[in-house]
Amino acid sequence: MSHKYFDQQLTGMAGEFLTVGKLFKLGLQASVTFGNAKAIDVLAYNPENNKSYAVQVKTLRKKNCFLLKKENISHDHIFVFIILNDFEQDEAFFVVEGKEILKNLEKFYGSSYKNPDKPSKMPAINYGSLKEYKDNWSVFK
Repeated sequence: MSHKYFDQQLTGMAGEFLTVGKLFKLGLQASVTFGNAKAIDVLAYNPENNKSYAVQVKTLRKKNCFLLKKENISHDHIFVFIILNDFEQDEAFFVVEGKEILKNLEKFYGSSYKNPDKPSKMPAINYGSLKEYKDNWSVFK
């Protein structure tokens, strides 16, 4: 197993478990879904409103853009974007509903999809567009 793949796998797992921990603190039931090429990373349930949530977690070690094709965004999923930072620093969580991203592609993607005839080969959600969604855990209430 290459070091790069191993690091990406650890980064992704860290994000998923950190998300589950945050959801537990909110009083939700949550679990990581294990498996390859999964569309949902975390399943969550809020007993207060009897609602279930499908959560996709995207994690980076440092501030950067989050690679994500618009075709992989489901309207009814919640996305948790995480920047792990160094070990001594707290993580940064940005929580946004899929429908919000799909409604505002230009805001989240910048120029990735500007030219409909030739979209970017590596479309990414820009870090700056997520700032207003920092710690937006209220989407689970």
